[in-house]
Amino acid sequence: MLSIATGCNQSPANQQAASNVSPPAKKTKVVTTFLPIYWFTKAVAGDAAEVDILVPPGTEVHEYQAKPENIQAIATANVLVKNGLGLEEFLEETVKNAQNPKLTVIDASKGIKPLAEISPIVSTAKEEKDHDHEHTEGNPHVWLDPVLAKQQITTIRDGLIAADPKNKATYEANATAYIQKLDSLNSEFQQTLQKNPNCTFVTFHDAFPYLAQRYKLQQVAVVEIPEDQLSPSDVQNAVNVVKKYKVKALFSEPGIDNKLLKSLSQDLKLNLQTLDSLENGDTEPQHYFQAMKANLQNLATACK
Repeated sequence: MLSIATGCNQSPANQQAASNVSPPAKKTKVVTTFLPIYWFTKAVAGDAAEVDILVPPGTEVHEYQAKPENIQAIATANVLVKNGLGLEEFLEETVKNAQNPKLTVIDASKGIKPLAEISPIVSTAKEEKDHDHEHTEGNPHVWLDPVLAKQQITTIRDGLIAADPKNKATYEANATAYIQKLDSLNSEFQQTLQKNPNCTFVTFHDAFPYLAQRYKLQQVAVVEIPEDQLSPSDVQNAVNVVKKYKVKALFSEPGIDNKLLKSLSQDLKLNLQTLDSLENGDTEPQHYFQAMKANLQNLATACK
């Protein structure tokens, strides 16, 4: 009886203590557009914010069509982070449809001076229009330059601090750690590629002008090769480009087993390597460094 009475006497106090416990603070909800921007934002946010991605990795962001779940995600988000420079064409209408007046939009490329399209662009006779991206605001692939990636990280950090000041210390510390790794990556690119300056290469995606400019390489042309059959004029176009610019290597993208490119590279006695535009891969933010180091290795091999 005594223990029961004691338990009853303690119950109101326990209830009062429980009522004084504050519920866990609701995390800031952040949506990002595609993989590199997700990496950078997640790296800065850590566990302080909830970070999601709109465009699934491996999906073509240039021509992405928004889905109802994208509209819902933006409608309930506090912050939207985009690459900018006209890359995410689907966003304008999607944000409008989301009707979220409290949404903060962070343009990760703010303050970055864009490069124009690569010139010259040599197209084959059977040009694939769905790969002919019209970047009216300049080339948007700034995340492939580690120095410009640092600038994007800083912009994302400042935007998150403005939207969620209580986690300022976390955002600053996380950004500093990631930027240090970007500095190391930049040094590695410089030290490796300076051994073969002005290396000239041809790609089949106009994604690498910032990287080429940073490390004194020459991306002189984008040759779009059709998937079905190479015509004589297609082959001659590519041969002319290689001869004119003294090209050392052809680059395709990872995951594309293109027998036509392999055959062309053999005919021209050139290495066929891969360069990753980083629009597909693991969602772990450190994957950026793994993929970029693979790009560096392939560039170094091709430029010898």
